[in-house]
Amino acid sequence: MLKTKIMGILNVTPDSFSDGGLYITPQKSLKRAEEMIKEGADVIDVGGESTRPGSEPVSLAEELNRVLPTVQIIRKKIGDKIPISVDTYKSKVAEECLREGANVINSLGGFSFDKNLADVAAKYRASVVLYHIKGKPNTMQAKEIIYDDVIQEIKNFFKEQIDFGIKRGVKMHQFILDPGIGFGKNLEHNLEIIKCFDEFKELDLPLMIGVSRKSHLGTILKEELGLKEVPPPDQRIEAGLAEVALAALKGASIVRTHDVFETKKFLSVLDRLI
Repeated sequence: MLKTKIMGILNVTPDSFSDGGLYITPQKSLKRAEEMIKEGADVIDVGGESTRPGSEPVSLAEELNRVLPTVQIIRKKIGDKIPISVDTYKSKVAEECLREGANVINSLGGFSFDKNLADVAAKYRASVVLYHIKGKPNTMQAKEIIYDDVIQEIKNFFKEQIDFGIKRGVKMHQFILDPGIGFGKNLEHNLEIIKCFDEFKELDLPLMIGVSRKSHLGTILKEELGLKEVPPPDQRIEAGLAEVALAALKGASIVRTHDVFETKKFLSVLDRLI
């Protein structure tokens, strides 16, 4: 049993940066969920709204139309074998999915975009991932990104969101923290977060890292390998695992990834060394 858990990404969107359009029907999403479970996923994370840089928000109705049938069919087919996470910041989406058997809310911006999300987490006693963003997805990478201290700002965000959640009835053990690589950060910010990942351990909560196939990895590979173009997302797997290694050594206990089997093999060795 690996010490480091794997959250498999299942985007049921037409426009996600890496797998958009691949799993947009319930049957296709179920097949992919079953594949990821066989490959070693400990959690399936269903997302119905792309949050890639420049993406536009979708309506509540559209997001529900995408994620709810997927959650329903996966839970019906696999039973209680594995937790289902829903990648949403909308309280109504979270509540509907929790009613249908989801267990985790994976929330961009924590409770900052929808304060009622805290009430839903408290009501259903669901685990909630707080992942940091500076700005909003459609604008977060559109202009110069400035932090006085990126690590401290993220820690402050975590503390504020935790305090808010506690006041609304969420228990401390429900929180998981993700610094949000690529969400309102430039290349140097992302590298600083990985290098200083152990600083988040002071909050004494489970830490998650999500770097899978992200654009900064392509930028590094283009620069270091002297490539003419940035490699596409599916050619960034090994680069992402390098960051996973350092984050895991510095305290990450959950890895969110598109590439479950490759990550499982990697962690099978790394966890023997931690």
